[in-house]
Amino acid sequence: MSIERARKINETAITPALALLPTRMDSPAARVMLLAIAGQEADFRHRRQIVNAVTLGPAKSLWQGERGGGMVHGVRGHVATQAHAAVLYRARGVEPTLDAIWNAIEHDDVLAAGLARLLLWSDPRALPAVSDVQGAWDLYLRTWRPGAYTRGTPASRQRLRAKWAGYHATAREALS
Repeated sequence: MSIERARKINETAITPALALLPTRMDSPAARVMLLAIAGQEADFRHRRQIVNAVTLGPAKSLWQGERGGGMVHGVRGHVATQAHAAVLYRARGVEPTLDAIWNAIEHDDVLAAGLARLLLWSDPRALPAVSDVQGAWDLYLRTWRPGAYTRGTPASRQRLRAKWAGYHATAREALS
């Protein structure tokens, strides 16, 4: 089931998003990262952060962007991404304000995928190779800065890292 969802996200969100960005931003390594993050953050299906059975968190989209986080606030002002982000906002008909972007990514998977790619682009290091699970994990930690990991116990960190390995494998298989 996850592989099917990952393939659909690649087809309906990532491919159209990357078509709006410079061609050099599209690569198998970029797609694997985007899919692995959508798995890790949202199990390829949740467009709102789920804190518990009755509480929603502040993150939206399959990539779980927060209003003040890198996907929404960061790429909007980063020197390497702001012009590309503006292209995405115009193409998707979204006002370039934090609230408008944050609200739009909950329902616009193409916009969210494009902004997620730009957040990865803002990292000064090269994307890890498709098979580099550890390098991909390190990039995810640098760019997404997941609170569950930074505030987690050693045991919960280990579980999150193991979960990453599974989603990374699913992402690779979905693209094969």
